[in-house]
Amino acid sequence: MDTLDEAIDFRLLNDFQRDFPLCSAPFAELASRLGVAEGVVLRALEGLRRQGKIARVGAIFAPKRIGVSTLAAMAVPADQLAAIAEVVNRFPEVNHNYEREHRYNLWFVATAGSEGRLQAALGAIEQVAGWPVLKLPLLEEYHIDLGFALDGQGERVGSVRVRSQQFTAPTPLDEFERRLVMALQEGLPLFIRPFSVLASRVGCDESEVLERIRRWCAEGIIKRFGVVVRHHELGYTANAMLVHDIPDASVSAIGERLACESGVNLCYRRPRVPPTWRYNLFCMIHGQARAEVEARIAELRARLQLTDYAHAVLFSLTRFKQRGARYA
Repeated sequence: MDTLDEAIDFRLLNDFQRDFPLCSAPFAELASRLGVAEGVVLRALEGLRRQGKIARVGAIFAPKRIGVSTLAAMAVPADQLAAIAEVVNRFPEVNHNYEREHRYNLWFVATAGSEGRLQAALGAIEQVAGWPVLKLPLLEEYHIDLGFALDGQGERVGSVRVRSQQFTAPTPLDEFERRLVMALQEGLPLFIRPFSVLASRVGCDESEVLERIRRWCAEGIIKRFGVVVRHHELGYTANAMLVHDIPDASVSAIGERLACESGVNLCYRRPRVPPTWRYNLFCMIHGQARAEVEARIAELRARLQLTDYAHAVLFSLTRFKQRGARYA
């Protein structure tokens, strides 16, 4: 790969995790911004997809706006972990599944179109796996958006508004919206008129697809539309979940402060589940080396005066499954 190709790849990965053009010919618009031909952009994105550096180009839906989800964990004997992980992976509701360093060593995210379907899936996982599932649904969001710069500085891509957000029942989808969500789950097709292709799948006009996507972005139902990168393949192989036990009266204020910090890619409140799980404030920190992430955690805890609160650091060890959520 020559220097120009590398520069184009970097710009596509770094600059367009957000700010993706929602127009009839978005890849031509990207090409215009990059000063290259549209075919160059399409070939570059296809190459990045084949290399596993991007999962897709498309929508990241905000949690609990069109469906329901939960983080879940199981404490599994080490000699059974791979087999149990494979059982969990078979459920279409499961989109992420990781081994982490803790007694609770298998962590997965399950998503569904309704609470009933989600609970049925979790019950089936528990029955088939043979181990109880720790359920940790999202209670309050401070920052959930994995877009970040790839220049080694750990800064986020684009402007970020950090605020506490609690949740109400998800918005019911009509039939058109349900079909559009299903089409968007797979990402944009890498064709000249990708929204026209989506429209043919949904059974409507291209203008209707673009109008609804723009509306969902404006309403916050779609949190981000753009290139969805895969961090491990881009060198961010040190992935730690930092959890704290924070008094309920203080957790929102501390969560909002923590969410403002560079390098913190996710920050949210989840329930304690006594006596097995004592932590209620979660954040994710990604880095290129374990020592780098450990140093960042120590610095954050000291500077934000969190050292008096019980905490745990759960580094990921094995990625068993990672794909976009399936809501419909």
